[in-house]
Amino acid sequence: MTRGADARPLSAVVAMTPDGVIGVDGDMPWRLKSDLRRFKSLTMGGWLIMGRKTFDSIGRPLPGRQTLVLTRDPDWSSPGVVVAHDPVVAMQMTQTAPAFVVGGAEIYRLLWSYCETVYLTRVWASVPGDTRLDVDWDGFSVCSQQRLASGPVDDYPTDFVVLRRQNSPGIVGESVL
Repeated sequence: MTRGADARPLSAVVAMTPDGVIGVDGDMPWRLKSDLRRFKSLTMGGWLIMGRKTFDSIGRPLPGRQTLVLTRDPDWSSPGVVVAHDPVVAMQMTQTAPAFVVGGAEIYRLLWSYCETVYLTRVWASVPGDTRLDVDWDGFSVCSQQRLASGPVDDYPTDFVVLRRQNSPGIVGESVL
């Protein structure tokens, strides 16, 4: 895949445990209201790039954002959703606003090398999961990190981490996770 120099960079938004769990039975294996608020704040006004299974788990386009579903199924459609069947086409279609890769695991793998920024929620839990993400953190630097304790609205303690590719312009950061 090729991405032009003038193309708007992608960002990834992902919540995962230290051992890579991101989902179970088509859903998230935790309740983290703080993470959902962060997700909304980060992505409002932008494009959400997701796979069909992730869209099905959400069930509808999210308000205030444009939804692009990347799927191999040529017959799939849903009201209010833009459909792409090729990652390059998906990236071209989302140039009008910031674009966020939001899952699932296969979509992260397809587009990871095009993500300049990663908004990671590290969920400090050991939970069962049938969906895991194993990504290459080489080349990323931690720009900021905030610890949140578990509590009434969050099942587990979390870290909100912002990572950027080291070769991105103007990036100074610590070594990766």
